[in-house]
Amino acid sequence: MPLPSAVLPAVLPAVLPGIHLAGGVGVGGGLSMDRWTLALLVLAGLTAGWVDAVVGGGGLVQLPALLLVPGITPVQALATNKLAAIMGTSVSAATYYRRVGPDLRTAAPMAATAFVGAVGGAAVASHIPADAFEPIILVVLVGVLVYTVARPRLGARTDLRWTGNGHRWAAAGIGLVVGTYDGMLGPGTGTFLVLACVSVLGYAFLPASAIAKIVNLATNAGALCFFVPYGAVVWGLGLAVGVANLLGGYLGARTAVAKGSGFVRMVFVVVVSALVCKLGWDLLAGRG
Repeated sequence: MPLPSAVLPAVLPAVLPGIHLAGGVGVGGGLSMDRWTLALLVLAGLTAGWVDAVVGGGGLVQLPALLLVPGITPVQALATNKLAAIMGTSVSAATYYRRVGPDLRTAAPMAATAFVGAVGGAAVASHIPADAFEPIILVVLVGVLVYTVARPRLGARTDLRWTGNGHRWAAAGIGLVVGTYDGMLGPGTGTFLVLACVSVLGYAFLPASAIAKIVNLATNAGALCFFVPYGAVVWGLGLAVGVANLLGGYLGARTAVAKGSGFVRMVFVVVVSALVCKLGWDLLAGRG
């Protein structure tokens, strides 16, 4: 449960030295906000951590919330979102590892190529307009949603498509493609990873989500390797939201493990529907 806004001024300075409270809230990078906005960001971080841990897509909640900070640039919001997300993903990945035991023969090559893809994607992001990809992504997501709803047994159990090197090469290819997407754009990366593990590799939803957390940890780390040297991360803000994201990630992973693949599938459909609505709205607003 997030800390109420009245408690935040007393707690955050002790936990996070980068947070300074004096009337407004200083969060580093020359940025400040009122206490209600900080409380909203903490709640958003908690919610995003939970959603991300179950099936990915927490950036749908956390990134728009970060953009509410007065004076923050889109690049700062994206970089700070990666810092907060990596804190939550670390905890959820560790929880899945202990309780589910994801297949590291899949996760390792996928994470390695995803890291490389994320660094490269972040490097070229400034040269390619993000809105050029949005129509393609929207069409893909609509297809994914229809395919998933039409096949109620999809992801109910693990039935791998390949074995040996074929499986590892497929995993590495998925990591490179999704990692590049995460570095360039980002929204729904964890959801795309779960989808690929289920539909391409043949995993059930729960082990797919466990693998996705390890790979998503690598993509977040890769993007941060690009953003940190450029000073794009607002550290005080990122750590504050990250603590909430961490708690949400822990709770989300435990919920997914307890409820199983059927629950993860249900949340997957909800998150993909939200992604479709968001991208559709962005496209319509851009043309208006």
